[in-house]
Amino acid sequence: MAIRCFIAIEIPEAIRKAVTAVTDSLKNTGADVKWVSDENIHITLQFLGETEESLIPKIKDTLDKILAPYSPFYIKMSHIGCFPNGRHPRVIWVGIEECRTLINLHNDITNAMAEFGYPKEDKEFTAHGTIGRVKSQKNSLGLRRRLDEIKTAEFSGFEVNSITLMKSELKSSGAKYYSLAEIPFGRRSNVNEGSSEG
Repeated sequence: MAIRCFIAIEIPEAIRKAVTAVTDSLKNTGADVKWVSDENIHITLQFLGETEESLIPKIKDTLDKILAPYSPFYIKMSHIGCFPNGRHPRVIWVGIEECRTLINLHNDITNAMAEFGYPKEDKEFTAHGTIGRVKSQKNSLGLRRRLDEIKTAEFSGFEVNSITLMKSELKSSGAKYYSLAEIPFGRRSNVNEGSSEG
């Protein structure tokens, strides 16, 4: 049986709610947008799509190996933007300040997943959390104006110390996400952890 999967960094609840509070004003424009509920906002590292359940343990083991040399690192969410551009918004997102470690992590994951047959994306990785998908041009002018007003919004940073292999179920009410496995980074700041003294 196949399940719909992706690999992501989960965002702390307080930051998700702060993002939603800022972007609530976008909803007031009356634009035709399918908004992502705050509990579903996350940073996708790679979308895998339909995946045979028998592959899940192998994918998890591979991710364990990838994360072994990584230490926790810090990222900060800032700016509200859209793809492909401000004149023709299709996907509305909250951005992530540039972080070399995050880019390296994404590259390591996509290289490893390619061995399972998952294709790499041609476009350059832009870390973001999707907050809405535009369905039509209804009230698009008001949406674009409001996006321009809040584009410099900044949010708190947080420490990333794990990634999550997620399952996505598409329901009439929207997508529902479930954690299949949380994979922590291998390195710890406390190098004496687990040691014993005689």
